[in-house]
Amino acid sequence: MNLNLRNISQYFHKKEKEISIILIVFFIIGILGVAAPLSRTLFIALIPLALLLSIVFLILFHQSQTWKKEVLVFLSIFLVSFLIEAAGVKYGFIFGIYGYGDGLGIKILGTPLLIGVNWLLLVYCTSVIFEKTPVGSIWKISGASVLMVLYDFVMEQVAPNMDMWSFEGGAAPLRNYFSWFILALLFQSMLKITGIRIINRIAPLVFYCQLVFFIILLIIFKITE
Repeated sequence: MNLNLRNISQYFHKKEKEISIILIVFFIIGILGVAAPLSRTLFIALIPLALLLSIVFLILFHQSQTWKKEVLVFLSIFLVSFLIEAAGVKYGFIFGIYGYGDGLGIKILGTPLLIGVNWLLLVYCTSVIFEKTPVGSIWKISGASVLMVLYDFVMEQVAPNMDMWSFEGGAAPLRNYFSWFILALLFQSMLKITGIRIINRIAPLVFYCQLVFFIILLIIFKITE
């Protein structure tokens, strides 16, 4: 089993350039599809598929050091982030008063299961990005956390247009970003404390493709509103 997974991983590593091109084209098509009013509903419905596809790409390029520990930590990040989001929706004191639409698919306790996947993806990718920087662990944790908050700031602007979620009053309050930063610090610290050093050559591209995706859509929505 391990040999087969290793062979699959090696094959995709050899095809990194081709897969990178496919990933970029995929997001370009997504931008065009969401931007066009006639196809927007269809492409918004495909958001869960796009998120899962990003996870698949990350798995294919993931270079594991300790599978069991990594799976345990990644699963913990997914579960904790999902439960905190569920509590946030129910009580409104963590991120502010908000509710989820249908853009992220199946919901439990009023919260899409994919929101936990999204948290894990962001923690994973930003950790990879800052792991390459020649600074100490504290700066890596802080830098990755700030990058996650910046990503959320952009995403918050387009989330209502894409039926992902919306806040009472129409805009995310400051405590949303504060809570995001604290949770990002927690999850990034978990990776360092447990000794997990993520190696993934395509993770930065996945992150930046998603960030650019939301930035371009933000500009389009602002122009067309």
